[in-house]
Amino acid sequence: MSAKIIALANQKGGVAKTTTALNLAAVLATKRKKVLLVDSDPQGNASSGVGVFQSKQGKNIYSCYSRSAETEECIQDTSLKNLSILPASMDLAGVEVELINQQDREKTLKGVLRPVRESFDYIFIDCPPSLGLLTVNGLTAADSVLIPLQCEYFALEGLAQLVTTIRSVKKTLNRELYIEGLLLTMYDRRNRLTHSVAAEVKNHFGDQVYSTVIPRNVRLSESPSHGKTIVEYDKNCSGAKAYTKLGSEFLKRSQQGSQP
Repeated sequence: MSAKIIALANQKGGVAKTTTALNLAAVLATKRKKVLLVDSDPQGNASSGVGVFQSKQGKNIYSCYSRSAETEECIQDTSLKNLSILPASMDLAGVEVELINQQDREKTLKGVLRPVRESFDYIFIDCPPSLGLLTVNGLTAADSVLIPLQCEYFALEGLAQLVTTIRSVKKTLNRELYIEGLLLTMYDRRNRLTHSVAAEVKNHFGDQVYSTVIPRNVRLSESPSHGKTIVEYDKNCSGAKAYTKLGSEFLKRSQQGSQP
C-alpha cells in the first residue's frame, strides 16, 4: 500500500507549520507508522528540527529537483525510529526560477516522491510560508492538505487566499486534493481573541477543524534548537501531550476517511 501524502501549508509564517510537521510525523512514528518528512522549505527548519544539519554527501531535496541524485539516495534516518527525512538546503530557494520554463513544473515533486511512496505509511511535506511554486508542487504531490492556523486576528485573512490556491490546484493540477483538516495552534485559553477566532474558524469549516488544539508552550519552541522532536525532548509537557492527542485524532480520521 502506498503512503498517504499530506502537505502542510499556510503562506503566513509563524503559525507552527513546521512545528506541526515535525511533531505530528514524530508521534505517528512512535505509533509504529513509517513516516517520511519532506523539508520543502529553503530555510530548512524541519531538517534541523530533527537534528539533520548537514545532508549526506550534500544530497538533499534540491538534488532531487535538479535530478542530480535519486530520491532514495537523499533520504536520511533520524534519531527517532520509523522517522526519515528528505532534507532541504538553501539551494532550494533557486528552484522556482530554475523550474519556470520547464514543462509540468508543478508536478516535479510528485515525480520525486513516486519512487519512495511504497516504502512509507505517511509522507508529510513541510511547504514554505508562501504560495509560490514550491508550495504548488507540494499541493500537487499531496493527497490532502493540513492547515495550521494561529489563533490571532489576521489568521482568517490569509486563510481565504490559501483556500483559493487549494481550489485552483484541485481544479487544474490535482483533482483528488482535499483539506485534511485545520489545526488551531498557539491556543491560549485565557485570551478572549483565541476563543473568538476558534469560533469563527469552526463556523466556516465545521468538522474539518481538529478538536485537538495546540497550546502555546515553551518546550515546543525549545525542542528544535536541540535537534529533537517534542516526544524526544519532553514527552510530558503540554505541547507533547497535544501533539500525541492530534496524532490519535489524525489516525482515526484517516481510517474513517476524512475526505468530504
